[in-house]
Amino acid sequence: MGRARHVFAINRLLSMLLSHLHACRTEWEQGENPKGDFPVVAALVYYYCLPFASWGGSGSGSGSGSGQGGELESARLERLMNSDAGKTSSLRSNSSFDWSKVRFKYPPGQLRRPPTGRPVSLPQVQHHFPPESPAAAKIRNARRQQVRELFRKNWKSYRKYAWRKDALQPLSAEYKDQFSGWAATLVDSLDTLWIMGLRAEFDEAVAAVADIDFGTSSSVSVNMFEVNIRYLGGLLAAFDLSGRDVLLRKAVELGDLLYAGYNTKNRMPVDFISFEAAKTGEGLMVEGSVVSASPGTLSLEMTHLSQVTGDPKYYDAVSRLMDVFEKGQAWTKIPGLWPIYVSMQTQDVVNGSYFSIGGGADSLYEYLPKMYALLGGLEPRYGAMSKDFIDAANRTFFFRPMLPGEEDVLMIGPARVEDDGTVLMDSESEHLGCFVGGIYGLAGRLFRRRDWVDDLGSKLTHGCIYAYRAMPTGIMPERYNMAACGSRGRCPWDRARFDAEAAKQQGLWSSHLPLGFTTARDPRYLLRPEAIESVFVMYRITGRREFQDAAWDMFASVSKGTATKYANAAVLDVTRAEYPLPQEDYMESFWLAETLKYFYLIFSPPDLISLDDYVLNTEAHPFRRPKGLKRSRPL
Repeated sequence: MGRARHVFAINRLLSMLLSHLHACRTEWEQGENPKGDFPVVAALVYYYCLPFASWGGSGSGSGSGSGQGGELESARLERLMNSDAGKTSSLRSNSSFDWSKVRFKYPPGQLRRPPTGRPVSLPQVQHHFPPESPAAAKIRNARRQQVRELFRKNWKSYRKYAWRKDALQPLSAEYKDQFSGWAATLVDSLDTLWIMGLRAEFDEAVAAVADIDFGTSSSVSVNMFEVNIRYLGGLLAAFDLSGRDVLLRKAVELGDLLYAGYNTKNRMPVDFISFEAAKTGEGLMVEGSVVSASPGTLSLEMTHLSQVTGDPKYYDAVSRLMDVFEKGQAWTKIPGLWPIYVSMQTQDVVNGSYFSIGGGADSLYEYLPKMYALLGGLEPRYGAMSKDFIDAANRTFFFRPMLPGEEDVLMIGPARVEDDGTVLMDSESEHLGCFVGGIYGLAGRLFRRRDWVDDLGSKLTHGCIYAYRAMPTGIMPERYNMAACGSRGRCPWDRARFDAEAAKQQGLWSSHLPLGFTTARDPRYLLRPEAIESVFVMYRITGRREFQDAAWDMFASVSKGTATKYANAAVLDVTRAEYPLPQEDYMESFWLAETLKYFYLIFSPPDLISLDDYVLNTEAHPFRRPKGLKRSRPL
């Protein structure tokens, strides 16, 4: 009863504050408040009220985190971010070239359209979260605030030293343009700014995005994969969240640029778009060999662009591309999987001998269940392709490592197929592969496979958590080896066998490595998000607090080891706890777009970017699932 009275009092106070704000807003809109302080006051009140009014106070009553008698966090955030700040007219999109006017030498035939109709009734993805105690809410909110403050430190430095450039160099406070000079960090961070409730920063960033000229490039060619996931994904997600029409216009500009990459004889995409040649429409030459993730990670963004614009050409292009992968899936040297290297020139996705679910192939697999969800289950082939790869990957890539504590976790390694058909697995794991646990969890929910969640998703995610905790810095290295058990059953620690496995590594083992690790082939930490991504997804799916606690341990270690005067930097060696750790003057845009976003979301109410409402692309950009797409709204 005491808690109920406390919550009632808080809600009454909030109601009074909001009523007063409404009156202030009316005065401000009518010019009776010339200092224009309403937006600032409103933002402060809304922000400081956010942690206490709903999930953190009265608990959540559904899998999407709805409050009992309180407003959803996502609704409060949208009101804050869309409150009229005095600028109601749309921004103009500035560009020196209209990519939609390019006349293709190789135009498409009849266009396929995305499936329409009532979405299939898919299972609930998120856990049904029970009410949260005041003590737990206090801890969670304090942690979330620390993540937010770290993001703000990074953003302020980017704003001061690298504004409108691709990346901040966090040691020298200089900038770097490695992605065509289109402000990669700015575009990649738009939805993070929104999610964290940074209204002033978001509005300023949107205005800067309007001035990006996708008609010129600082490089001769642009990479389809990177531009697609960072830029197009970032623009679409920010539009989905905010409805700012200038973001959709910029997404269409960029989508038309990427669409020019399909102006090839066989209508397969190039890996790099020759910028000036693409403008002529004379046709591009498809490269002979590319990593499979490059063409395989174009589907989600282009499909969603068709969904929000109604123009089927983007979906048509990637749908025909995915035909090639679908037809070849059963005919590779490991049926169900695709080799790392494929040829879009010859449409050969079957003959390679090297396989991985990590770097080079990762997001090809990631996008299959996500496409199924984004299309509302209306394109069954993505479900079938997902199930086939999930079973094949389980048989091929996963192993239980031999550990001193006999922890029952799974690690991931690549494989190759010998001439006689023998499949040989390598025990080299990498940070990039840590996304897999979350994908197994997501697919397990979508396809009603509890074993994919509890047996595979959980153990794979705990394998990456173990790799973080085992290192003296609390940070997982980029690549490492472990001694594999003979099976996934009981695996007692055998020091003699471990020593023999370490000796096979040809001098790569070192006595300073934790027991269980036979190498740290690449001891760096590059600010990567894949581990916290799976930890976040598994938390939202299972509701288990152990994942939140693991996330906090990871955040504490990462923020300490990567901290610089200006922001956060990649670490050269995480296997030795000699502080300050050696660092590299390098900060990828995904640090703000993904890593800190996932850390923030795991400590947020579960309705904020609910996995039942959104599909996140491989750069953590949330696209609305087809329950109701956003309509355009001016800035």
